Amino acid sequence: MKVFITRKIQPIGKELLLKEGFEVSVFNKNRPITKDELLKKAKNADAIISLLTEKFDKEVIDQLPNCKIIANFAVGYNNIDVEYAMKKGIVVTNTPDVLTEATAETAVSLILACAKRIPEVDKFVRENKFTGWEPELFLGIELKNKTVGIIGAGRIGQETAKRIKSFGTKIVYFNRTKKNEFEKEVGAKKVSLNTLLKVSDIISIHLPLNSKTHFLLNEENMNQLKPTAIIVNTARGEIVDEKYLIKMLQKKKIFSAGFDVYENEPILNPKLFNLNNVVLLPHIGSATNETRTAIAKLATQNVIQVLKGKKPITPV
Repeated sequence: MKVFITRKIQPIGKELLLKEGFEVSVFNKNRPITKDELLKKAKNADAIISLLTEKFDKEVIDQLPNCKIIANFAVGYNNIDVEYAMKKGIVVTNTPDVLTEATAETAVSLILACAKRIPEVDKFVRENKFTGWEPELFLGIELKNKTVGIIGAGRIGQETAKRIKSFGTKIVYFNRTKKNEFEKEVGAKKVSLNTLLKVSDIISIHLPLNSKTHFLLNEENMNQLKPTAIIVNTARGEIVDEKYLIKMLQKKKIFSAGFDVYENEPILNPKLFNLNNVVLLPHIGSATNETRTAIAKLATQNVIQVLKGKKPITPV
């Protein structure tokens, strides 16, 4: 059976597939594969390991006659028309759990970088502008006694809250369901989205992208943010109305924002580059050797299970 991998991933993925006797091909160019290239190279594949950059819509899925599984190399799967894939008999899998800690660490890193203005002051020093200690030089925000709002209290949201709690913060969260154990562990309180936006000093986004969460944070509700607020997003860019958030940052209506994801990724709004009160990361939430290896292994194991006629480990 043939397996196509849409981008070079950690070696363990290909190794496990070859060990099982599968024929493996990889798109080895250092860029996302185009739609035409995807259709050409994946046409006869029995399984595909895909990245978030690949869109599997009805048109693409209809041209995969042999495909039994699309194994997404991510916890998110908004790049795949899951319902249509299922109708065509294609299993869709993702890689939950294995990237929880790494992404939570990235979220906390963004919070700290925004609060302490790390990129801004690093640039200041590199440009040889530092002439000595000053009482009001680059004043930041202290985390102790601040309220942190977690939007989406799933695995990553909860782990982020646990880490940021150690700074002496208070935790509120917005989620579809109540998380009793989470509340007990960190003293978190479930609130409405509007309440969270009003009371939070720091906001961290951890929701999947779907029709209900698209532009969940928009012009109407973001106007409730405190002028000292920090907002960070390690989930999906389209959850936030990025253009309006940029306007708020330009007018100093909030203190800072940290981006790991973007509305039109990988294309960035050029206005972001002119802002000092932002921290910009290249979608590296899960970028550790340990995590990316675990993702590759899980995605590959899902493929092996399905091609052997067994149930996948983590079906969507």
